[in-house]
Amino acid sequence: MEKFLRDWRQDALNKHQYDSAIFIGDKLLALTGNDKDAFWLAQVHFSTGNYTRAQSFLAKQDLIARNPSCRYLAGHCLIKQGNFEEALNTLGEKNPTHLFTSASNSRRKLQHTGGHGRTNSSLHGKAAARSDRSNTRDEVAQEDAANIRFEAAMCFLRGLCYAKQNAFDRAKECYKDAVRIDVQCFEAFEQLMKNCLMSPDEEWQFLESLDFDAISISDDTSSSQEAAEFTKMLYTTRLSKYKNPASFTAATETLSTHYNLAMNADLLLSKADLLFTQCRFKDALAITSSILQDDKYNFSIYPLHLACLYELQLKNALFLVSHDLADNHPEEPCTWLAVGIYYLAINKVAEARRYFSKASMMDPHFGPAWIGFAHTFAAEGEHDQAISAYSTAARLFMGTHLPQLFLGMQNHMLNNMTLADEFLKTAYGLCSADPLLLNEMGVVFYHQQRLVDAVKMFVKALEIAEEIDSDPQAWISTRANLGHAYRRLQQWDLALSEFDEVLRQGGKDPSVFCAKGLVLMEQRRPFDAVQVFHEALAISPQDAIATELLNKALEETAGAANGDEAEDEEFERELTVRKAEAAKILATGRAGKGKAKGKARSSGIGTEQLMDLSDDE
Repeated sequence: MEKFLRDWRQDALNKHQYDSAIFIGDKLLALTGNDKDAFWLAQVHFSTGNYTRAQSFLAKQDLIARNPSCRYLAGHCLIKQGNFEEALNTLGEKNPTHLFTSASNSRRKLQHTGGHGRTNSSLHGKAAARSDRSNTRDEVAQEDAANIRFEAAMCFLRGLCYAKQNAFDRAKECYKDAVRIDVQCFEAFEQLMKNCLMSPDEEWQFLESLDFDAISISDDTSSSQEAAEFTKMLYTTRLSKYKNPASFTAATETLSTHYNLAMNADLLLSKADLLFTQCRFKDALAITSSILQDDKYNFSIYPLHLACLYELQLKNALFLVSHDLADNHPEEPCTWLAVGIYYLAINKVAEARRYFSKASMMDPHFGPAWIGFAHTFAAEGEHDQAISAYSTAARLFMGTHLPQLFLGMQNHMLNNMTLADEFLKTAYGLCSADPLLLNEMGVVFYHQQRLVDAVKMFVKALEIAEEIDSDPQAWISTRANLGHAYRRLQQWDLALSEFDEVLRQGGKDPSVFCAKGLVLMEQRRPFDAVQVFHEALAISPQDAIATELLNKALEETAGAANGDEAEDEEFERELTVRKAEAAKILATGRAGKGKAKGKARSSGIGTEQLMDLSDDE
């Protein structure tokens, strides 16, 4: 009868016939009085959204104190009702850190006993009794493993409670403990990654500290090892793309080729995320578009997809996406993020701010909405409000360097170079491999007259951009900055080389031509500088700086021409004097002609030859 009722209850659950499941589950519990059956009945109430009923049922049966699975479910019910303090009291505020080692030991024991039971199953007599004992040990080990998993899940719920109370440090530790106890507690791992609670360095260190060997498949050691490697590769694809791109690529390649996950949405999203950090927006957009073509309302894809559309200024596509989401999913924060980004793209900043604010109120931990909200103030030059909004984002998402980077940029705009330097250093401590951050640090150093440090930062930014195979077009301004730093250091050849490279890569900007012209003038090449300034004015005829520099270069070329004329006049004067001296010598020769006539003829030197000689001189 028990088996019949359990099968019936399970069949009803599979069909989402919850009334049937409750009806049968109630009879089954009366029949068995088993904690597991009570837990299942409470779960059905939870699945129907009757959180109060499920929680009171668990409390009435006195299951919360004696059963970890029931305590977990009771805490989850309270969280769903928004009673976070009461949930913490039910779950207990302390994490069972002693389970870090016992979790893996329990799993290895389970694997060992499972294999032992199978080996002895064919024996007779005493061996059969031994097998029964082995099976009992197996069941106990399985129950211990299940309880440990529920303890890990309770750590995850504690993290949720602390996050709702804005105690992000404690939430972070709870999530980390959950994954340490049960490496398969992906919910906790995802919270750490999604909410950027750890820096890229911390993420990789945390991944290496996890005991993936604790993953076990009963009776099969080799499969357990493979499962451990598989899980580690899956987790690797979720980490920050600013660090260890080679490890990420190796993991995705293996998952794509060996496990047929090449077209899996999560794996494709990770690849698109890497391309976005490389500023290869078109390639990233192609991947996100292909995912949405198969799964139109996969909301995890939209923040990256919308960012690519904004970067490429595809306003019509943004309009269509935001309208479609608003019509079909107005309850999703991502919908109003899309609307806000569209308004920001068409420069309707006030409307954009309103919708970013709406998205952040629907989900206070939605990072893109907070960043977008702050960007609207920055776009209007409201630097103080922007700093306030970025500060909130930095508090909510303490593992990402972006809010600190934007805070540095805003203080730079306000000419607070000391504060800008501090924020950028903090960002650098979180992520030292972002070329944009290195460029901003170089700009601040440049304005602080620390030109050698600025050059180092610009060079490092360009080197990292090349290492990660980033789009060179995205770093034209960094190369131009490097050229300016070289110019200020009076390293004219290096500066000229950088400006030429900027122009070669398509940076046709009047300011770049002006900077190149200045370097040419310093090299005493005014004629070349005039040509460069003309090119600047061809792009922007009203450019005041180019016009002024052109006039200066023309004056220098005129001065050079006058200098040449003066040199010519000096040469003519000298030539005249020498001709006069030669003529005097000639006149003296004619005076003595009568006395030495025969001698002159015998020497063979005639008057005409002398005249030729004096002319040559």
